[in-house]
Amino acid sequence: MCCVLIGAIPLKAQVAAPKFGVPFDFPLLLSGNFGELRSNHFHGGLDFKTQGVTGKPLLAIADGYISKVTVTAGGYGNALYITHDNGYTSVHGHLDRFLPEIARLVRERQYKEQSFVVTLEFDADDFRVRQGDVVAYAGNTGYSFGPHLHMEIRTTDTNEPIDPLPFYKDKIADNIAPRATRIMVYGAKDEGKVELASTVKGAAAMDGKVIVNAQHSTLNTQPSVINAWGRIGTGISANDYMDGTSNNYGVRYVRLYMDNRLVSSSNVDRFAFDENRLINSWTDYAEQRRSGRWYMCSSIAENNNLRMLSADEQRGWVTIDEERDYHFRYELEDLYGNRSTYRFVVRGKRMEMPRHMPNYNYRMDASRNSRLYSQGFELWMPEGTLFDDVELDYEVIPSDMDQADHYRLSDAVVPLRKAAEITIPTHKDWHIDGSKLYVARVNGKRRTYCGGTYRFGRITANITELGTYTVCADTIAPKITPISSTSWRSSRKIVCRIGDGQTGIRDYRGMIDGRWVLFKYSSKNAQLTCDLKAEGIKPGKHKVEIVVTDMRKNENKLVMDCEL
Repeated sequence: MCCVLIGAIPLKAQVAAPKFGVPFDFPLLLSGNFGELRSNHFHGGLDFKTQGVTGKPLLAIADGYISKVTVTAGGYGNALYITHDNGYTSVHGHLDRFLPEIARLVRERQYKEQSFVVTLEFDADDFRVRQGDVVAYAGNTGYSFGPHLHMEIRTTDTNEPIDPLPFYKDKIADNIAPRATRIMVYGAKDEGKVELASTVKGAAAMDGKVIVNAQHSTLNTQPSVINAWGRIGTGISANDYMDGTSNNYGVRYVRLYMDNRLVSSSNVDRFAFDENRLINSWTDYAEQRRSGRWYMCSSIAENNNLRMLSADEQRGWVTIDEERDYHFRYELEDLYGNRSTYRFVVRGKRMEMPRHMPNYNYRMDASRNSRLYSQGFELWMPEGTLFDDVELDYEVIPSDMDQADHYRLSDAVVPLRKAAEITIPTHKDWHIDGSKLYVARVNGKRRTYCGGTYRFGRITANITELGTYTVCADTIAPKITPISSTSWRSSRKIVCRIGDGQTGIRDYRGMIDGRWVLFKYSSKNAQLTCDLKAEGIKPGKHKVEIVVTDMRKNENKLVMDCEL
């Protein structure tokens, strides 16, 4: 059996595996594992539980030096990077606080740049650490919704995340096999067809797919509940589990067999950051958007070179061309060797393929540059933007006097491998400053901000999926809402909620008595907080000013005379 490895990694000489110490001095439990499927990306590390509290001392996992710290409102929040002597770099996110000397340097930089968001980089001799040294304290900052440590291990030379779990297998118990919830069978466009052969509880057919409950007993018996003909693919929705937790995790190994022949497999062991968007091709993007459920698919698109995946010469497609039973088997396995197997039968039933009735006016070729231009509207997709060739049913949908026209590229939402450029003419005479206009993705009544630059009556933006787009205007300033201002004096903290209903927050500034003061911002609750004691503001009467700007540079200012 021929097997094609997508994006194969060159073989290297055998070297001794590095050794890493533990990040904490208490028993380790995970709330998230490496490579979990997330929106537009893979989870790049392990999430360690911190016993439900913040402030746990974080230990260096190997000798090296602190090379970088970052502070952001979302993402990793407070993050620490350690470049180790063994050729790897560890990244530690959502920290509560840094060591005092580093915290002092961070605060100095924040005041120098007058920005809460900062990055500091250090030389190899600035902050040397030894394995086991306390280097920071775990927390809940950034886009974190409970105390934990996000820890990555990256190869220093390539900056690629690898799975840290192999270094901690003897420290984390796992005797539970992965489990699947649903199995999907789908036909290749114009080349395959599937149907539900009989009515079974937990099974459904829609949009050229059949989805079956993976736990149903009929999966392991005959007759099959799925009929098919031509080229088909399959997908599976599954999670892994571990001892001592109620969390679910991503599955390390998935293997699909047909009649005992290996069709495709995945090994979630490492990735590069520029591979993140390939998740939208490996998984069923439309189904995830519709139901929120992830399906890992067997078929691999031509422009998906994700190294986690391997497949046979048909790139994971199976040809059903005999009227017989085809026996499929999914094997799910974790790093500890716990394995579960799911068998199902697809019955070959001769069916007439749906005749391809061209219902499009533009065909975009994935292997070359593609451009759509019509009456001032333009879509530009460089080679490699698409995963597969796409037929666009492009249409301009007129709107009423107060709204911009809608530009439909595709009824289905099609993910892109990298950003495409869209340019929309602004025919409507809105008498609005062009800097207030932006491109928006249309989803029913919802409008999603895509940014854009206005020039000569047209606005250009980058998009990462094909769908329907329009032009909107944002002339409304963000909101600033003081929270319990009467208690600011007693709590010695100023707290405000800021928000923008259309385009989002671009920037903010906080001043007391005309002087810039550090206000910390949390994206998860949209709150600005100033610790008056930490910032050296003495009790008494003060003038507080907060200025907030949205993505279209609409500005709002809150001015209050307060007893602090």
